[in-house]
Amino acid sequence: MEFVSIRIITGDVARLVAFYERATGARATWATEDFAELHTAGAVLAIAGTRTVPLFAPGSARPADNHSVITEFLVDDVDRVHRDLTGVVTDFVSGPTTMPWGNRSLLLRDPDGNLVNFFTPVTPAAVEKFARRHPARPLVREP
Repeated sequence: MEFVSIRIITGDVARLVAFYERATGARATWATEDFAELHTAGAVLAIAGTRTVPLFAPGSARPADNHSVITEFLVDDVDRVHRDLTGVVTDFVSGPTTMPWGNRSLLLRDPDGNLVNFFTPVTPAAVEKFARRHPARPLVREP
C-alpha cells in the first residue's frame, strides 16, 4: 500500500487552491473547476468542491468542518515560511515553536479553518529521522 494523497472538501475550490499555492509554492493541476491537486515531493494535496461529495456518497463530507486532522508540510526554514505568510494568513494558531520531539513548527488555519503545520527538523535526532525518510532532500540545520 502507498499513501498517495489527502483531499480537502471545500465550498470554494479556487480560494483554497490559491491559498495552498501561495503557502507551499506548488502549482495546482486542475482536472475540473471542482478538483485540483498540488503535488509535493512526498504526497498530493487534493482540493475538491462540495459537488464532488455525492460521487462518493451524498453527505459523507462537509466543508470547513475539520476538527481532528492536521495537514503537515516539511520545509527547509519554518521561520522563513512564517515571515512569508504573515499578512496572508489570518489565523496563526502558534508561531514557530520548537517541539519536544525536535521539530520547529508553525501551526495555522487555512481559509476553511483546517489546521496546517509547517515544520523543520532542528535537533540532530529529528534531522537524522527525516534525512532517512527523504535522502535526496537536504534539510537546513538550525542551531
